[in-house]
Amino acid sequence: MDAQLFIKAYNLIKSANNILVATHEHPDGDAVASAAALAEILELAGKKYELYCHDRINYPLNFLPHLDEFKTNYENFNFDLIIVLDCSVVERTKLDKEILGRRPNQLVLEIDHHPKIKSYADLEIRDSAAAATTEILYYFLKANKIRINKNLANCLLAGILTDTGNFLYPSTSPQTINIASEMLAKGARLPQIMENTWRNKSIASMKAWGKALSNLKINKIYNFAYTILEPEDVPLEMAEEELEGLAGFLSNLDRVNGLMILRELPEGIIKGNLRTAKPNVDISKLARALGGGGHAKAAGFTVTGSLQKTENGWTIV
Repeated sequence: MDAQLFIKAYNLIKSANNILVATHEHPDGDAVASAAALAEILELAGKKYELYCHDRINYPLNFLPHLDEFKTNYENFNFDLIIVLDCSVVERTKLDKEILGRRPNQLVLEIDHHPKIKSYADLEIRDSAAAATTEILYYFLKANKIRINKNLANCLLAGILTDTGNFLYPSTSPQTINIASEMLAKGARLPQIMENTWRNKSIASMKAWGKALSNLKINKIYNFAYTILEPEDVPLEMAEEELEGLAGFLSNLDRVNGLMILRELPEGIIKGNLRTAKPNVDISKLARALGGGGHAKAAGFTVTGSLQKTENGWTIV
């Protein structure tokens, strides 16, 4: 990527007095790690900032730095710089009214590895070939000659591991492996990251995974696998990130063109996760047709309604 873009972004940060760092609702590991890494960068630069996420962060507070600083609300929106991470759709921040209706002296910086859907930032740094947003932040650090300490190393490695399924997903590149190796050399704690992202499943989440497996079917016309999770299949107390990895795990299914997980959320929203391991299939096209987006091999969407089982299968009403 163009190093000048990273330098321009850092100049925006250095000239700002009050910064908001935000990521998407239901944050995954890369979203949380990216925001934590940005907080570390801002703290090192002596900047005043706030961390925002619409949903509560459920990772243990000793997992990454700055997790205790996340807020689900703010007193006022008087920030002169808003940095949005890992979010190509501004509505997923739940700050879309504030961001789209911002004052002329309020700037927005977007850093993301998802394909572009609609512009909303004054400065956009995007690389859809990157395995994770934290991978892009690595190049930001390098371009601006910011020393990578242990906190940053942990954040960058955590984001890469969670968004590549521990290097199993097709998004993993030689550069991804090299960055991860460098983060280990700089003090990243791989066992702790694994303990808190991969070996963190509760009995409730394991039962939800089991339900998804038992509901798994294949549409033989399109050679496409799908499974359904109804509200009662996912306990309300179960954290969103406890379901992370389910789509990646099911994408190991042999000889199918793709996979879809449909999950009905309590608020009348149906969330769809799409995956494929086929080199000639772009699953994001289906996601975009359904109002969502994502990568060629991993995408998603949401629609309003509820799932209803019929004699001929499932329908959305």
